[in-house]
Amino acid sequence: MLLRSAGLGLGSLAFYAGMLLLAALGVRDVLFGAEENRCSMSYMFELPEYQKIGLPKKLARRYPAYELYLYGEGVYAEEHKLFPLTGIPVLFLPGNAGSYKQVRSVGSIALRKAENIDYKYHFDFFSVNFNEELVALYGGSLQKQTKFVHECIKIILKLYKGQEFAPKSVAIIGHSMGGLVARALITLKNFKQDLINLLITQATPHVAPVMPLDHFITDFYLTVNNYWILNAGHINLTTLSIAGGFRDYQVRSGLTFLPKLSHHTRALSVVSSAVPKTWVSTDHLSIVWCKQLQLATVRAFFDLIDADTKQITQNPKKKLSVLNHHFIRHPAKHFEESPVIISDLTGTSRWVPVEVSKWTYVAYNESDKIYFTFPLANHRKTYTHVYCQSTMLDTDSWVFGCANSTSMCQQGVDLSWKTELLPTIKSLTLRLQDYPSLSHLIVHVPSVHGSKFIVECEFFKKETRSVQLPVTHLFSFGLSSRKVTLNASGLFYNVELLNFRQIYQAFKINVVSKCSGVKAFTEEVTSIYKLHIPWSYEDSLTIAQVPSNTEIPVKLHIAQPDSDNQVASLRMYTSSDCDYEVTVKTSFPQILGQVVRFHGGALPAYVISSTLLAYGGQLHSLLSTGHCLEYVTMLDKEAKPYKVDPFVIMIKFLLGYKWFKELWDLFLLPELDAIVLTSQSMCFPLISLILFLFGTCIAYWGGLLSSASLRLLSSLWLVLKRTSELPQDTKTASLDLPCLTAVLVIVTWTTCGALAILLTYLYYVFKIVHLQASLTAFKNDPTLNSKYSKNEKKTAHHKDSRGHRLCLSASDTEDSLNMHSTVMNVFTWIVVLSTPSLVYWFKNLRYSFKLNPDPCRPLAVILIPTMVILGNTHTASIKSRPWCTW
Repeated sequence: MLLRSAGLGLGSLAFYAGMLLLAALGVRDVLFGAEENRCSMSYMFELPEYQKIGLPKKLARRYPAYELYLYGEGVYAEEHKLFPLTGIPVLFLPGNAGSYKQVRSVGSIALRKAENIDYKYHFDFFSVNFNEELVALYGGSLQKQTKFVHECIKIILKLYKGQEFAPKSVAIIGHSMGGLVARALITLKNFKQDLINLLITQATPHVAPVMPLDHFITDFYLTVNNYWILNAGHINLTTLSIAGGFRDYQVRSGLTFLPKLSHHTRALSVVSSAVPKTWVSTDHLSIVWCKQLQLATVRAFFDLIDADTKQITQNPKKKLSVLNHHFIRHPAKHFEESPVIISDLTGTSRWVPVEVSKWTYVAYNESDKIYFTFPLANHRKTYTHVYCQSTMLDTDSWVFGCANSTSMCQQGVDLSWKTELLPTIKSLTLRLQDYPSLSHLIVHVPSVHGSKFIVECEFFKKETRSVQLPVTHLFSFGLSSRKVTLNASGLFYNVELLNFRQIYQAFKINVVSKCSGVKAFTEEVTSIYKLHIPWSYEDSLTIAQVPSNTEIPVKLHIAQPDSDNQVASLRMYTSSDCDYEVTVKTSFPQILGQVVRFHGGALPAYVISSTLLAYGGQLHSLLSTGHCLEYVTMLDKEAKPYKVDPFVIMIKFLLGYKWFKELWDLFLLPELDAIVLTSQSMCFPLISLILFLFGTCIAYWGGLLSSASLRLLSSLWLVLKRTSELPQDTKTASLDLPCLTAVLVIVTWTTCGALAILLTYLYYVFKIVHLQASLTAFKNDPTLNSKYSKNEKKTAHHKDSRGHRLCLSASDTEDSLNMHSTVMNVFTWIVVLSTPSLVYWFKNLRYSFKLNPDPCRPLAVILIPTMVILGNTHTASIKSRPWCTW
């Protein structure tokens, strides 16, 4: 029935159904296209307790909704109920709608670590209760949260007053928007940078807000980011930003990367899938409890302790070294601030020379340690690199370089610090020309009992292990593919993915392994495929049993910078008994997913623009023909991209001129989205067209849904109250309208603008439902239908005796309903986008009856009288007074 009433042909219907399918494919890829959740849950071994820290009365009155807690468990919680404290303070800041109790995962793991070392060092974890505010959608409280955190830091440090090793600063862990609040501390006028010694943010959108729904959010971001950029040379805070990867569909990882500035080298940004010993993607919530990631965080905290002060070190180089060790590249060794490079190779051991270029040793129940020596002189003539790997994942040194001419060394250069730790192996790749003074390479096999592991080494030429594979074109839609075959014998291959540099590119890589050796069938053999992105730390790993057929999704979080000429690659740690076939082809669903992931927040603007185009078409049709079509029919006719894109292109061009930019800013107009996208390297080909089509599709199906809802509500209305006649059009305003407007404006100023907008919306919907019910009753009542048909010409536009009212005809009523339905669709989006302010106001109602600041108040003051007048206006008035359309 709805589709018939839309009056659209099968072609248009098929088009909108197709666009809906494409949009659904993109949403599906964002929500379900990532890897499964491989995070281990972190558990508490004792009952968690949250001890509320008393705040000064003045501070508590100023921030009645906020609180500060100290986390503890069992005996620790009991012992620390009496202050002062003796540990190292860490402050956890929850994010959007986050709970202060989210500190328990990292706090519990740190407590277990302290127990293991008999409390030689321990951390005290504090957490702020922000009342689970929606600060990602309502920015009015961000500045208030920042000032409260400043006060909390001063209160925390006072708890250690009088202690021998009293801290002078705190470390901060900020989840989501909590990380941005922590960065905003630096911008406060009276804040001292020395109060923070380390900042770790988890899934924090540093670059821009996920949904800039009000100017308070955008202004806050502008203030924070501009301050950090302009004062980068003076900011001494070491910062680590951790992103969740593709599982986090709430905050895409590209937003979490801190800006790279040449004069600010104390910031690191990494995706959790690239963090050593973690290697998993996390969603927006699991990033705070993912055991693998929290273990890495706690290990880093303990390695950051200065033995002299028993607090986190103030040495910035050590901080970066520790963070690089645990979050960027782990050498399969414990962290050492000044590692010993020269090692003694003495003691009871066997020395075994190895002359071959490819070598494998299976160690099992070794009673003595063994040194295998590889002379390099002959290998230098033939090969460029040497690669070694071991399945023994201990933290001892295992590869050395020797400068003696003989096969035995008293001392060796410890090359193990060049090792890279992977899930099932530790590997080492050396370029021979970088070590001209070494005569031998030494591989150490320790004495083990009951353990079995494999050590393998091979010398190779770089050209034989580096293969170029151009990716397929964006518009091949997965119909074509490119393939490369890797013959058996190698342990490591590097497949360079040529022309893979943009965020709108997405592929599926299939790796087929075929094995012929006996080992592949008698033992469990694995291969590791590592997608390496050299311009950002967003690598991801896939572990596959061989033989197998493994599919790897490939897409980017960050586009390649223009100044960077490195090539993304697939690093393959393979089995020498297997052949590998690597195939790459474009993945169209993943491309749609990238469109939704990077630009989904702009869709409401495109939906509203399409709806306004339909409304403009209705007004034009009403004035030219005397009638207007239904919303979805007019949407199909009027919503064309060429009516929007040229205007955007022209504005973007003019904004390049200083005089136009100054004029634009004078009228307080927001920055053009197209310019922001260009600055962030986020411009997809034809992205404006794609978003416009998606927006029109959403507007179309939303129109059908709203039409169905109106029909349902009008049917309920007719059940409860019988409508006997069509409405009348009022020529002169009654006193009810000014009174209603005044009441709603008072609600705006005394409570919340979003509440007044919602009440206005409900009033408007009520008027439309009444109009729909009247028209339905008229059409379904043969008596009324006949009566109006006979007298329509006489009464349709005939004034009553007082000259105040016009009796509407059925066609005028239907036209009015069509136009009001279009306005309602626009109004619905306004209500949806203002909902976060309403939710925030409602949650804080017990603290304050008035929302302050209120981003919706100016809009409500303009919108309320407009919608009240529109709700009581019909097409008959517009036709008789064309100037009303302006």
